[in-house]
Amino acid sequence: MQPPTHAARPPPAAPAGLDGYSTREVADATGLSADRVRHLARRGLLKPSRGGKGDWRFSFQDMALLRTTQRLLANDVPPREAFAALADLRESLARDGAGKALCALNLTAAGNSVAVRESGGLWDARTGQGQLPFTAPRATGKVYALGQRGAPKGARASHVADAGAGADELDSDDWYNLGLEFEETAPRRAPHAYRRAISLNPANADAHVNLGRLFQVQGDLKRAKRHYQMALHCVPKHQLALYNLGTVFDELDEADSALAYYVQAPDVPDAHYNSARICEMRGDEVACRRHMRRYRGMVEAE
Repeated sequence: MQPPTHAARPPPAAPAGLDGYSTREVADATGLSADRVRHLARRGLLKPSRGGKGDWRFSFQDMALLRTTQRLLANDVPPREAFAALADLRESLARDGAGKALCALNLTAAGNSVAVRESGGLWDARTGQGQLPFTAPRATGKVYALGQRGAPKGARASHVADAGAGADELDSDDWYNLGLEFEETAPRRAPHAYRRAISLNPANADAHVNLGRLFQVQGDLKRAKRHYQMALHCVPKHQLALYNLGTVFDELDEADSALAYYVQAPDVPDAHYNSARICEMRGDEVACRRHMRRYRGMVEAE
């Protein structure tokens, strides 16, 4: 869940009035090893404070950067390249003197390198050269899709993967399930399947969510937003529509709107993580801690 660019003042180096998080806590929360966390701290990419026993205590800002690092590595960016890109960006931000935090950059994997996504486009983190936006924006973490709902009709869809013969016999749920299969086998055909599902049943909220997600990962936030809103018109408390709509506003740097949608999606773990990030950047440490505890509890229970 790489944090988006924010224009607000940078958060404090450590939670105000609190001890911060231990090395083990941030390792468990981010999926990185404790050794890798220490390595990043020694390289100066993190800004931990010292606890009463001289141990490192990390801020939520540090944790956000660690999660960004973990996702870059998970997307096959070599560790040496990822760390070098972060170091270069840190130095660049220091030279700019604008006080912008490294974790506030919208970073994404671009092949084996790291790219920075801004409203003006995509550019290489190390060279500064512009890139075509081939990779999907991951500014606010996972943009969730609905998975197979286990309906028997899904089996029918699997037998017409060509979407040719027998296509007229498919109903909205069949096209929805076919869209799921196409996402795995023929991604370019998935949007058409979801559109057919919606044309047969405009109230198919799950199809709206998945079609909106496909638009969002392509960077088309306007159409993504429209489909999430249509899903909510059909099912007002649709958790993934609420969460995904929050990520759209997060990418647009509209933190108030993003938070308003995240708090309406308490069943989505990353909604709590993103809420905690926004609260921390605003200096609301009580709310930050509350959401982070909920996030960790949900992740550990999975």
